[in-house]
Amino acid sequence: MTRARPYDRETALDAALTLFWRKGYHATSLKDLEAALAMKPGSIYAAFKSKEELYLSTLERYFQRNRAQLARLRGATGSPLAALADFLRGFGRSEAGAAGGQACMLVKTLLDVTEQDGAIGLRARNYLDEMTAEITAIFEAARDAGELPEGADPARLARRYQADMTALRIEAHRGGDPVALAALADDMARDVERLRLAESG
Repeated sequence: MTRARPYDRETALDAALTLFWRKGYHATSLKDLEAALAMKPGSIYAAFKSKEELYLSTLERYFQRNRAQLARLRGATGSPLAALADFLRGFGRSEAGAAGGQACMLVKTLLDVTEQDGAIGLRARNYLDEMTAEITAIFEAARDAGELPEGADPARLARRYQADMTALRIEAHRGGDPVALAALADDMARDVERLRLAESG
């Protein structure tokens, strides 16, 4: 009797994340998941309980990866505003079809789910709120470090930044000229950097 291949949760989650991000929750079938995860239906349900639970796990993975990337940039640059600018430029370097070249998975989720998918929609909203809070904290750190004027509003700046980031991800998702995308990302990044330059000038 042939034994099933050992199950690797991390590999399975990566495969599911890529698939869900590309196709969306509703358009992804069990057959799609079987092929992507190289697992039988019974094994998928045994490991993740349901399609919804698997999707929620991939949303968490997506959110944590973005938060970790932003934290790495903060550590590498030493400047809160430089980290935010570099984060935007990273999306401009994404190749068409690559993970970074797709619209934000959290935003795509909110557009895809219905009232019957309340748990998924709520989780996506919560992660977006958490990301806004993370970005707000970075703008607060920039203000405390003297990169922003004392009267700057970190929460307002964070909302504007996240709106720009969402728009940039949508442009990446559309495809097109990668040089133009990189230029757009650089324009947005320079807007962030000008917040510091305006104060010092």
